[in-house]
Amino acid sequence: MAKVGFSYERYAASDSIHYKHLLSKGLDEKKVKAISALKHEPGWMTDIRLKALKIYMKKPMPRWGVDLSGIDFDSLHYYASAIDEKYDKWDKVPKGIKKTFDRIGIPEAEKKFLAGSSAQYDSEVLYHNLKKEWESQGVIFTDMDTGLKEHPDIVKKYFGSVVPMDDNKFAALNTATWSGGSFVYVPAGVSVKIPLQAYFRINTKSAGQFERTMIIAEEGANVHYVEGCSAPIYSASSLHAAVVEIIAKKDSRVRYTTIQNWSNNVYNLVTKRAVAHEDAVVSWLDGNMGSRATMKYPCIMLRGKGARGEVMSVAFAGKGQAQDTGAKMIHEAANTTSRITSKSISQGGGRSAYRGLVKVLKGAKNCKSFVQCDAYILDKLSRSDTYPRIDSEEESSTVGHEAKVGKISSSKLFYLMSRGIPEKEALAMVVLGFIESFTRELPMEYAVELNRLIEMQMENAVA
Repeated sequence: MAKVGFSYERYAASDSIHYKHLLSKGLDEKKVKAISALKHEPGWMTDIRLKALKIYMKKPMPRWGVDLSGIDFDSLHYYASAIDEKYDKWDKVPKGIKKTFDRIGIPEAEKKFLAGSSAQYDSEVLYHNLKKEWESQGVIFTDMDTGLKEHPDIVKKYFGSVVPMDDNKFAALNTATWSGGSFVYVPAGVSVKIPLQAYFRINTKSAGQFERTMIIAEEGANVHYVEGCSAPIYSASSLHAAVVEIIAKKDSRVRYTTIQNWSNNVYNLVTKRAVAHEDAVVSWLDGNMGSRATMKYPCIMLRGKGARGEVMSVAFAGKGQAQDTGAKMIHEAANTTSRITSKSISQGGGRSAYRGLVKVLKGAKNCKSFVQCDAYILDKLSRSDTYPRIDSEEESSTVGHEAKVGKISSSKLFYLMSRGIPEKEALAMVVLGFIESFTRELPMEYAVELNRLIEMQMENAVA
């Protein structure tokens, strides 16, 4: 396998940016009102924020999953913005910020592969663009703040309908402090044939990023949304607590792809959930790299007859990292089907865990679900755990679970090394083969990027 020249530096470097708005550290009612005022929001949204803040303050921290004791909530900036305007051309973006996105390759990707693109820097989306071909068909792809201003009735109808503010502590925090994120609306019968992409960048030291994304696919619509995330390396911790709400109407298809590559100072604690109506199909492709700790369990509520859901995920836990990931499938209607495929790699003392739920409600007849968890542990210091939960109230349902944990076969390595391939490269080849079922579902450019990230992580896999 040829060496690929690749460095995390293009993700990890921080920028010296002057911030136009940078709230002092900590969170209280005054700061929540300040965020809402800066955005010129309607009173009903301010009221939602303040109600959510009270819920957040009362809810305890999770006592399960990963260790969250390293988060100092009082030391975080809950809003940081370098600009007051948004741009629809890359050459208008301020040079210092544009340099970051040029380094990551976002403008080039937009030219070649995307129907539309959006870029968020800390708390605000500073760039978005949708190709005229889709705009003329009524597709809306903008940032969530603009969505609220220009389509308040849609936002008011669906905001918090899939992820209520009291769902968990971090959903409440997001509802109180949300800023940026994507608003996607696809009219009935419209198929967006190439992906829409959003990229989220944390740059500020000791910052929280709380984007809110809403995707609505009307009857018979089809859309693929891709997001990427990164942050520079600091000694102080940052927090990413996003919320995603997807509404897939009858016969629609929504695919949500995430490739997250956070630096090891970021706590990644997100709530992502979809509702699939009659004969709708929702699929998540979820790639988790980096972060100090990740807790992420995409959920699909199969609410209409014949709805289908699929989650495919890959997690890589290296030194000092904990990847607690999985999925939830809630079968609420008859003849619904779901599949969860989870793959994880642990090395250098990293810990990976699959945590999942398959629930079949009474009356949801003839439902089928299958869960498959595969894990590689690359050394004696690392750990992998599986915490599946199956809760079926319907006798006619069929639910299966399969889990495998193992080490890389020495015979595979010997075979490759006997043909002149160095041990590190042979090990990387085996790992890339292990996740191939995931990468083949990605658009080509994202598959290449994920493979490069895995190769980079594998550099330290062999002493």
